[in-house]
Amino acid sequence: MHDVLSALRTQRWDDHRYYHHSRINQSLHLVSAVSFLSSYVLLFTDPVAAALVGWLLAMTSRQVGHFFFEPKGYDEINQATHEYKEAIKVGYNLRRKVILLAIWAASPLVLLVDPTVFGVFASPEGWHAFLERTAWIWLAVGVGGLVFRTVQLFFIKDVQTGLVWFLKIVTDPFHDIVLYHKAPLRLMSGELIDPHPSRRSA
Repeated sequence: MHDVLSALRTQRWDDHRYYHHSRINQSLHLVSAVSFLSSYVLLFTDPVAAALVGWLLAMTSRQVGHFFFEPKGYDEINQATHEYKEAIKVGYNLRRKVILLAIWAASPLVLLVDPTVFGVFASPEGWHAFLERTAWIWLAVGVGGLVFRTVQLFFIKDVQTGLVWFLKIVTDPFHDIVLYHKAPLRLMSGELIDPHPSRRSA
């Protein structure tokens, strides 16, 4: 257990110091974290709403921060190029995120081919049914993406790395709130870039 917690701290630390320099990105991660926690609660009562909140609000705000606001030049603080950081990224780097997001965006097209998704659903009844089925497909894409990368890490790294990454992802919303709750205030004060991203506290 000590090794797992130590590896979890390392993965979280590398993720923060390499990929969360922008105060805008940090603030969007705070929005994402609160949204994901809402999705976690909704999973027990309304999985369809959970999927819609998770993908349309939580994932969108999270990835907008990474793609559009995070610096991608040479990282002077960590003495690392963007290419190096992408190569050593344990989870989904930007290229893998593009693939995952493309699958997510294209996945509802299966409903145009077969509205019952090959017999999984009953015959459709209007746009509400289409939205509901889209949400279920998105939920499957989310779970599938998480499980796929976890199992992939079992083979390209080791089982512990995969399990630790899985644990990191599902607990990230809690950790992000602790880490980035002050980011909006720093951003409103005019601080666009975290001056000390190498510190363990933001």
